Amino acid sequence: MTTSAASAPLLTDGRVTLRRHTAADVDGIVEQSRDEHSQRWTAVARQYSRADAIAFLDHIAGEWENPAGKRFWAIEVTAADGRAQFGGTIDLRPGEAWDQASVGFGLHPAARGRGAMSRAVRLVAAHAFERGPWGRPLGRIHWRAITGNWASRRVAWSTGFTFHGTLPGMHPNLLDPSGPARDCWYASLAAGEPMHPRAPWLEPVVLQDRRIRLRAFRDSDVDALEERNDPEHWFPQRSLLHPDTFKVWLERRLELMASGSAIEWAIADAGTDRALGHLTVFVRNGTLTGDVAELGYQLVPSARGKGATKAACRLAIGYAFAPTEDGGLGLRRLVAETAADNVASNAVLRAVGFTEFGREHATDLLPDGTYGDGLHWELLS
Repeated sequence: MTTSAASAPLLTDGRVTLRRHTAADVDGIVEQSRDEHSQRWTAVARQYSRADAIAFLDHIAGEWENPAGKRFWAIEVTAADGRAQFGGTIDLRPGEAWDQASVGFGLHPAARGRGAMSRAVRLVAAHAFERGPWGRPLGRIHWRAITGNWASRRVAWSTGFTFHGTLPGMHPNLLDPSGPARDCWYASLAAGEPMHPRAPWLEPVVLQDRRIRLRAFRDSDVDALEERNDPEHWFPQRSLLHPDTFKVWLERRLELMASGSAIEWAIADAGTDRALGHLTVFVRNGTLTGDVAELGYQLVPSARGKGATKAACRLAIGYAFAPTEDGGLGLRRLVAETAADNVASNAVLRAVGFTEFGREHATDLLPDGTYGDGLHWELLS
């Protein structure tokens, strides 16, 4: 194992320290690389060994000796006993233009859940924007992660990165190398931008009465879903709750909440906790930080006609109109849209206090080729 004359400059905020890697980090690197999370979301060897870790340290030293090489730091955190502890690695990789780079990072399992990586990203970004890892200050840092890597996305969100979207088929399938490539999220942070969240990351609070519970969806809720035969003009098909598309559907709901544009609840039976449907409070553009939002809902066929939707809507309405200082959304107005011939949905809105305020004529394509009307509803706090 070699040592480098050039090595990582020491960076610290008093709680997290970024330093050069040393031979003492080998055991921690092996433990991190063998961890289930690292194996799932990074390209480390499937059977990572001490020899791999030693070779990694030699690679790091070589990169620091290269004027245009990647720049690696060891993340040092404080253990429960007060001692300094290897917490992971963060690196900057040169971009195609001189003033940009991409960031990569991974934490040791023992260092997770304490905000260490967000601190590390801020330290590296500040260094890159103020001094530059290759002689000149950078203008932009890019981040990407395989879709579904919520821990990495949370770090990017918390440090002020702006999300630019999802690109399909951009990364090898690490769990199945012979399978199709995985999609990736992309985001970036520019010099001068604040390193704190740009939008809220919304999460569904549990709301409950004696019959209905509104809670977060779980992967296991797919077992409660049923085949649907709703007319296509009653509900956007991309938003339809269906067992065959539930995994992709749920990923999209989580992304909407991570972007601050919606709160997504599972409508569940209060006694059995079995999923009965879906309820959302959302905005079509921007974030759910204003005073107007839209209400949407759907139930599996076997749960209909028993008052579950009305009960769920009343819970959500109370939360939506509750002041923010009391934990609510502080909304002033809720709106909704329905097809004019969706008698059951229209009855639900009337029952929970909504008033019809507008009709769009010939807006919904019907199965027979004709067009039906759409209705607009509102409820004031």
